Amino acid sequence: MITVQFIRGSHNAMKKFIRPRPKKIPMTAEGYRKLQEESESLKASRPEAVDNLRKAREMGDLSENGYYKAARARLSFLDARLRRADRLIRAALVVPRATGDRVGIGSNVNIHDGTESATYTIVGGYESDPELHTISHLSPVGKSLMGKVPGDTVEVLTPSGKRTYKILHVHNSR
Repeated sequence: MITVQFIRGSHNAMKKFIRPRPKKIPMTAEGYRKLQEESESLKASRPEAVDNLRKAREMGDLSENGYYKAARARLSFLDARLRRADRLIRAALVVPRATGDRVGIGSNVNIHDGTESATYTIVGGYESDPELHTISHLSPVGKSLMGKVPGDTVEVLTPSGKRTYKILHVHNSR
């Protein structure tokens, strides 16, 4: 995002374009490694997509060429994913795994809500996947767990209402 700042001069107003610095995005070493692998995989797939697009162009009339449209869409998709992965890699801040018994990024946390227990790994915002039991340190549950120790109870305001969790165990070693 580019912001425009107006600077008043002696005779006229001038525009000054300011490109904000990207914020550092905290993530685990594993999340960073996965991003690098995704970027390499996309870079390896790109030449084939470019070749498919070239072949489709050679077929003639582009306005009614479904193969051309599909090849162009595939290349656009790959390029967008590659730009996203590379942007995240540039902005990544690999956070050392938490140590001790406090919850931090990289911690495996066993919590109990009164009826059932669950174990989650606290990760950076772009790594989270609740189906894999990884939650972001920025999510409501993740925020409330950060810095806590076993035995602490936290209250979380979730979309389904207020929930109370007791931290049963925190595992920080590899």
